[in-house]
Amino acid sequence: MSITYDDFAKLDIRVGRITRAEPFPEARKPAFKLWVDFGGDLGEKRSSAQITRHYTPETLIGRQVLAVVNFPPRQIGKVLSEVLVLGVPDADGEVVLIGPDHAVPDGGRLF
Repeated sequence: MSITYDDFAKLDIRVGRITRAEPFPEARKPAFKLWVDFGGDLGEKRSSAQITRHYTPETLIGRQVLAVVNFPPRQIGKVLSEVLVLGVPDADGEVVLIGPDHAVPDGGRLF
């Protein structure tokens, strides 16, 4: 399915910094609860991410990631997920996070 650039431009994808990460044992599949700071008007948002194969809560703190910030919030168990943190699957289908390879200001928009 093809989309137009205008369709793509509707997505608000921003860079944020993970400030807190905790195990999410209530999730159906292994996951972490994340708090991501986008700075400015967006501030800190919560998310749930199935990224337990390659990451621990300790290794996530301070990491910059890309996330869609304009989807409606979604209830995932006891967590209200406010953003969708982005990743791609490795050869085994496990999620690898997407983020800038150099430090950039939090809140920067992907274009």
